Amino acid sequence: MKRFTFTREFILYNAPILVSAFLIIALLLIPTGFEDAIIFKEAYQSTAKVLAVDNSDIVVSGIISSGEQSCQLEILSGPFKGRITKGVNNLSGSLEQDKFFVIGDKALVYINQKDGEITAVSMIDHYRLNYAVILAGLFAIGLVVFAGKTGARAILSFALSILLIWKLLIPLYLRGYQPIIIGIFVVMILTFVIISLVFGFNEKFYAAFMGVSSGLLLTCILGIIFTNLFKIHGSVMVNSESLLYAGFQHLNLTQIFMASIFIGASGAVTDLAVDITAAMNEVLEKKPDISRKELIKSGMVVGSANMGTMTTTLLLAYSGGYISLLMVFMAQGTPVSNILNYKYVSAEIVETIVGSFGLLTVAPLTAVICGFLFVEHHPHKSDD
Repeated sequence: MKRFTFTREFILYNAPILVSAFLIIALLLIPTGFEDAIIFKEAYQSTAKVLAVDNSDIVVSGIISSGEQSCQLEILSGPFKGRITKGVNNLSGSLEQDKFFVIGDKALVYINQKDGEITAVSMIDHYRLNYAVILAGLFAIGLVVFAGKTGARAILSFALSILLIWKLLIPLYLRGYQPIIIGIFVVMILTFVIISLVFGFNEKFYAAFMGVSSGLLLTCILGIIFTNLFKIHGSVMVNSESLLYAGFQHLNLTQIFMASIFIGASGAVTDLAVDITAAMNEVLEKKPDISRKELIKSGMVVGSANMGTMTTTLLLAYSGGYISLLMVFMAQGTPVSNILNYKYVSAEIVETIVGSFGLLTVAPLTAVICGFLFVEHHPHKSDD
């Protein structure tokens, strides 16, 4: 029977799992500091089933509806579970924000009470958490089934990314900390953990991490420069003005927008660096006597092939949510010159092109770094 031993390589490869697990547990335990700031802190959150609806108080004007939808509800959870009560769904005339309930729907509600009796029930929205859990579960199962241990590691990095953004990035932004510095700090932590989960702690990790860092640094610098040149205000971000009206006038929305450029590009940049690193390592494994020059050239070829698709990926990622806006422009016959000069369109141009510059930088630098690190540490190194 083969005896299992904890080799140095085994420890370095699996140590990132423990690091990620520790960070996830720590982030789960750390409060954001804004838990007591919620609007509904004096109400009970619950789920309810819609038993009947009354639309007689709804005023319809074309495609817009306003007024009040009354619903008979059965409370499904919380201290009032089993109670039959009336809920109110207020309509503001916004297709984006309004929701309609029909018999059989499951709703998220907030219950106000006094002396143990329900005084009012506000219907917040349709209850979707159960489907979100199912979707996430299927995604996790699919990752593990098709990617095995690598898939399990991807789940860890996915969970850590969500927690770092929700528990660290957003609270620090709300407290007024310097957005660009905080953004770089969080992205570097994520990059460090994600790449280490893929490669472990070895020369492949160091090469990919240094390549990503260089690409993100350039993206950050160019993002700052061109946001100022394009005279873009951070209010172009969706719902950002609501923060100012909610008492957060101290926030620098423009710097938050600048940080969002390299945060948004970090995934594609990391992906490209990891692809190049893995490919160059495979080339060296298959041809140990390859020269440094030839190895770097191979990395450049891999990088150039990937850059074409990655740039398009960034374009689709940033512009996918603006299809309806582009349809409005075309329907109205808006000149292209006008479209390209609109502030929110210019913001998308900056995000896409500046993010692509990160890819343009990370590919050759990662190839060069891998060439020097891999050949230097390989037993059959060649400097020719």
